[in-house]
Amino acid sequence: MDQLIQLVEATQPGVECPALNPGDTVRIQLRVIEGEKERLQAFEGVVISDRGAGASKTITVRKISHGVGVERIIPVNSPNIESVTVLKHGKARRSKLFYLRKRTGKAALKVKERKVSEQA
Repeated sequence: MDQLIQLVEATQPGVECPALNPGDTVRIQLRVIEGEKERLQAFEGVVISDRGAGASKTITVRKISHGVGVERIIPVNSPNIESVTVLKHGKARRSKLFYLRKRTGKAALKVKERKVSEQA
């Protein structure tokens, strides 16, 4: 059974996705189909959760839009993802940042920044 799952996951096309950790601020370009037209929509926010592995991995991204918190669960290997850009690397001591849901204003997106060394 495990071999069958690995075979299916190996054939799944995926977007080259950088390493995403809770606390990172990301911008995800998603393809949106409206009627017969297709356009790109940017969703920028803080990764508050990741779960799963392989082809079934998902991340939860949270942003504040006009004073209202918006969360979106995004499958990492979705064919609707055009690109993923990490804007800031956050330093989080937890794997799930659900406590950000209770915060308001700028504090709702405040996560300490983590220094990342560039490797060539």
